[in-house]
Amino acid sequence: MLPTAPCTYLDWDSDFFGVRIARVNASRLSEETVAPILAWCAEQAIDCLYFLADSNDYETSRLAAQNAFHLVDLRVSLDRSLANGLLNGGNGNGSVIRPCEAADLPALKAIARAVHCDTRFYFDPRFPRDRCDALYETWIEKSCGGYADLVLVADQHGAAVGYCSCHRRGSEGQIGLFGVHADYHGQGVGSKLIREALRWFVDQGLERASVVTQGRNIAAQRLYQKHGFMTQAVQLWYHRWFTAR
Repeated sequence: MLPTAPCTYLDWDSDFFGVRIARVNASRLSEETVAPILAWCAEQAIDCLYFLADSNDYETSRLAAQNAFHLVDLRVSLDRSLANGLLNGGNGNGSVIRPCEAADLPALKAIARAVHCDTRFYFDPRFPRDRCDALYETWIEKSCGGYADLVLVADQHGAAVGYCSCHRRGSEGQIGLFGVHADYHGQGVGSKLIREALRWFVDQGLERASVVTQGRNIAAQRLYQKHGFMTQAVQLWYHRWFTAR
C-alpha cells in the first residue's frame, strides 16, 4: 500500500485565491509528523496550509505555535435531534420563507459580501478582503445553483433579506451558509429561517440536524442554541504561510 500523503492540495481554493493552498490531513501534530508535513509543502511549493486541529491535544497546540502556524478561528460544531419536535417563535417581522429564485441572486450576493466578516479568511490578513467578500458571494451563488439541496430565502415585501442553505448528508441535515441583512437583525428573521430549515429536514425524514459556526460568533451560537442545538465539538483553525508578505 502506498503511504498516505500528509496533506491534500486544494484545487478550488488555490484557483480562487491565486496562491497554492493545501490542508493537513490529520487533526493532530507530533514530533514525528511535523517534518513530513513541512517537507511535503516545500516539495509542492505550497503558499498557504490550512490545519483543522483537535482542541483537546496540548502537543498539537505547542507544535503549531513552534512551527509558525497561526490561529485564525475556533470552529464550533452544534447538532440536535429532530425527533423531539420544533420550537415555536416570532413571526420574523412579517417575512415569508420560500425557496430561492433566480431573481433573488443579486440581493443574496450583496448580503453574502457583507455578513460573513467573522470567518477565518477575514481574520487572516494575507487573504485580500475583496477576495473574501467574493468567496461568500460565490458560495451563495453556487448553493442556489445546485450545490445545496435547498436554499431558503426570507422575503420581506418582495425583497430577499436573508438565506439559509440546506444539505442532506445521509440521515443528517446540515445548515450550510446562513445570513441575514444587517437591517433585519434582531427581528426574528433568522429564527424563522432556521425553523423552516428544520421543518424541511423533518419532512425529508432526517434524524439529526447540524451546523458549524465561529467561536467568535456568539450571536449565531445563541441563535442555534435557542432552536435546540447543543455544542458537539470545538476545533482550532490554523493557517501556515510559507511565502513572504
